[in-house]
Amino acid sequence: MRTNLSVEEALELVLAEARGELATEELPLAQALGRVLAEDLPSLVDHPDQDDTAIDGYACRQVDALSAGPESPVRLRVVGESPAGRPFPGEVGPGEAVAVFTGAPIPRGADAVVRVEDTRREGEYVLLFAPASPKDIRPKGDDLRRGEVYLRRGDLLTPGRLGLAAAMGHPRLRVFRRPRVGILSTGDEVVEPGEPLPYGGVYNSNAYSLLGLVWEAGGEPVLLGKVPDRPEALREVLAQAGPLDLLLTSGGVSMGAYDVVRQVLETEGQVVFWKVRQQPGGPLLMARLGDLPVLGLPGNPVSSMVTFFLYGRPFLFRLLGRTDPPYRSLRAKALTPFKGARGKRVYRRGVLSFEGGLVVRSTGNQSSGVLRSMAFGNALVVLPPDGDVGTEEEVEVIPLTFVL
Repeated sequence: MRTNLSVEEALELVLAEARGELATEELPLAQALGRVLAEDLPSLVDHPDQDDTAIDGYACRQVDALSAGPESPVRLRVVGESPAGRPFPGEVGPGEAVAVFTGAPIPRGADAVVRVEDTRREGEYVLLFAPASPKDIRPKGDDLRRGEVYLRRGDLLTPGRLGLAAAMGHPRLRVFRRPRVGILSTGDEVVEPGEPLPYGGVYNSNAYSLLGLVWEAGGEPVLLGKVPDRPEALREVLAQAGPLDLLLTSGGVSMGAYDVVRQVLETEGQVVFWKVRQQPGGPLLMARLGDLPVLGLPGNPVSSMVTFFLYGRPFLFRLLGRTDPPYRSLRAKALTPFKGARGKRVYRRGVLSFEGGLVVRSTGNQSSGVLRSMAFGNALVVLPPDGDVGTEEEVEVIPLTFVL
């Protein structure tokens, strides 16, 4: 077992445990939002399927309207109209125009359009007070070309990408199934919300914070309840957990006599590493119980959320083969000081905003038991080992995607 790792070393080992490939399923478009594509997606059509107009106006031959101006309008005979979905069947000849509406195909013979605002209709004629131009004609295939791949395996299906898949003509999409992630809380002091809170007890906030984080990262959370600080109780729950792609435990991974998760995994599984040089979340543990990867998160609410975001989220992204990174780093100016820690990388909670540039301020109390900092903060402020940051200094920040 390796111990006392750097953040980079720990992340590398966590990602190495994301083995194998998830099964796939085919879903109708209406059910595919937030899923991850399992295959490249080519367009089945050209879009537009022929030259069309980007504006309402009149289509004509550009040569017929070159001299049009406010003081010298050009007069053309209107021979028809072309609404979207009902193309004009004829051809535009010299001295003629067709009324066109946004999205309508450009009639044969026409090569320019004048905006309706620059015209005046007079019976079967139209007066043009500006030259017609080809710039408002969208050429065939301007957006999509048949056979070209626009969405790729591993792409997250956002609202825009879902619309793009529909525009390409796909009624159903093949996606990876969501990884099933077991969530298990430990501790005699933990009780479910709604139950009477005993002296020294604490409500099980970790299970629901992690449930939200797992969903947001593309997984399917499986709540396994909580177990008391007894090894046999933990063994029983683990034996009945069912098929999982990842098991998250919160609490029980430190050095105390009642930290049963670490004890059981050391005797019955294979511990990959324990302890990372970071704050909060130093007692993080990665293990494998048979074929099941186990990420042992600390029990403090902030530590649990931060370590999942930094390690569990990348694990799920790797398992899903996602093309986007699990998180991004930015630079911002600190409006409040942030204190580091000796020999550890520190993740403080901050509020990131744009005030003529990116700035970040502390959420206040930075204790790992203050869950409010994760509820109302929207970024992690990253401090290197032994590094403090003063007001007006630049600092690295990681936006928390689940609150932005």
